[in-house]
Amino acid sequence: MQRCLELAARGAGAVSPNPMVGAVVVGPGGEVLGEGWHERYGGPHAERQAVAEVERRYGASVLREATLYVNLEPCNHHGKQPPCTDLILEKAIPRVVVGMVDPFPAVAGGGIARLREHGVAVTVGVLEAACWRLNEAFVHHVTTGRPLVTLKIAQTLDGRIATATGDSRWVSGPEARALVHRWRARLDGVLVGSGTARMDDPALTVRHVGGRQPVRLVLDRTGTLPPGLQVFTDAWVRHTTAVVAPGAAPAYAEALQAAGGRLLTVPEVGGHLDLPALLAYLGREGGRDGLPLQSLLVEAGPGLATALMRQDLVDRLYLFIAPKLVGDGRPAFGALGIERMREALGFAESAWEPVGEDLLFRGYRRAAPGRRTA
Repeated sequence: MQRCLELAARGAGAVSPNPMVGAVVVGPGGEVLGEGWHERYGGPHAERQAVAEVERRYGASVLREATLYVNLEPCNHHGKQPPCTDLILEKAIPRVVVGMVDPFPAVAGGGIARLREHGVAVTVGVLEAACWRLNEAFVHHVTTGRPLVTLKIAQTLDGRIATATGDSRWVSGPEARALVHRWRARLDGVLVGSGTARMDDPALTVRHVGGRQPVRLVLDRTGTLPPGLQVFTDAWVRHTTAVVAPGAAPAYAEALQAAGGRLLTVPEVGGHLDLPALLAYLGREGGRDGLPLQSLLVEAGPGLATALMRQDLVDRLYLFIAPKLVGDGRPAFGALGIERMREALGFAESAWEPVGEDLLFRGYRRAAPGRRTA
């Protein structure tokens, strides 16, 4: 199952809004006969890739004594590909080991039930928490309709994201910045607020590493950002969505839309953009080519970061701490409405890791599930 997860991760950034899936076919003596993973959205599923490799190498007959391992329940419905349960039954694979049940309503235990009805021995719940974490964005989107929100912040030891003059280049080191580019390549979209856009003029593109370019979202409630910003003028304008309040008429609107970008109007609540409404829209059709946007990286200043945390819209916090002090400067967060330490926001799971000279905190607001069977 660990190998399934390693294979599945190869599809990161290429299969959304589908889940990342890896499959391994093992012979009766424990030998690996074939492997596969879901490589691209709309392409063959992992199970089909693994079975095809087995047939190329050994012939179809060995499948009748094999075990298929897969990190997510095999599908039992027609989508862009036929059901994988049909393949398993057709090839007479006698045993299937599943990492976790697929929460997608068209599957949701139905694939496992169908296999068992036809005499296939199915084991469920192997490395379930790891399987869930790998496809956390998929699960979150299926169950809430919104993209999984990852808030990324780089701060100094004294909690500053910029000096008092607003200078923030660079808080973190080159290794941390390269890692952020890998996140951009793997997630569906990247979002900044108007303050960050105006002050830093970020490109929000994938550089330094290979991978696809994400959808770029810029909050501009009043529609007053300068039209010369990179996100409105560079070669990736077609991936830019500017989010404005009703009645806003930004100077860049016509050029943005002519280049294939989008101008999105969302309601206001209390003089601020309605963030839950924005996330709901993104979850429906905010991704590339109008597909659902399943995962969102937010590179926020204190205003947006605070608003997201106060509204409990952050699912993961990725916080770099650099070995630097600046004293007076811009804090990572504003007021969160917390008066007692026992009210402090915590994390269901967390981990620390060194990244170059910096330290990365990964905090998960929701706990991974315990073992669940079907």
